[in-house]
Amino acid sequence: MIKLTIKTQAKQELIDITERVQRAVRELGISEGACVLFVPHTTAAITINEHADPSVKEDILTALGKLVPAGPFYQHAEGNAHAHIRASLVGHSVTVPIADGKLLLGTWQGIFFCEFDGPRQREVWITRA
Repeated sequence: MIKLTIKTQAKQELIDITERVQRAVRELGISEGACVLFVPHTTAAITINEHADPSVKEDILTALGKLVPAGPFYQHAEGNAHAHIRASLVGHSVTVPIADGKLLLGTWQGIFFCEFDGPRQREVWITRA
């Protein structure tokens, strides 16, 4: 297993980690099969989406903010209940197929670490599926 360390810079952001994951797959020696990426945090997530147009990241964050707004109306005392809910909606793991040592992603797809309660130091765990 490889642990990527990610230092987020904002309260919420999507960070393209595709190239870092590709390097980890090479380091793990996975040539065929799949890898699993897991985020061990309750206010962060991981997703696969378009990475050609940077406005897609902002659109996702805006939509999640409208769907699950921050506010004092949650019971969770820490004030970050919205971040927990957003992370649950996006998800804490993805599985990516691999062939010839390369991630099999669609033409426009990238892998994004999703921060919903930053800035923080975070991890993504990568293992052979």
